[in-house]
Amino acid sequence: MTTPRASEETSFYEEIGGFETFRRIVATFYEGVAADEVLRPMYPEEDLGPAEERFLLFLVQYWGGPTTYSDARGHPRLRMRHAPFAVDLDARDRWLRHFRAGLDSVDLTPEQDARFWEYVTHAATFMVNTPG
Repeated sequence: MTTPRASEETSFYEEIGGFETFRRIVATFYEGVAADEVLRPMYPEEDLGPAEERFLLFLVQYWGGPTTYSDARGHPRLRMRHAPFAVDLDARDRWLRHFRAGLDSVDLTPEQDARFWEYVTHAATFMVNTPG
């Protein structure tokens, strides 16, 4: 019995459908953010397009896709990049609600969904920097 070489392994990025799956998740997420009275003010740009693209590229890279995010922006430094914004439990929960809609917009297996959801719930909680 042989073990597969790294080149034969499938990344989670590929497993769930690659770039278009991630684009759909993130686009649905940002549709919710655009209408959210708590989260929308955290995006100083009038156009959410650049933030959407950054988040898309981050998730793509995190899950095993192209490294375009770090090539352009360096290390993610998530806590540092979010530090200027008051992220409390309400903001986290709203963020997760919109991300849940994104995950629900694509066809993932229960196992894939659980894996993705576990990561984003952990990451969202990690971003909380304001009591309340």
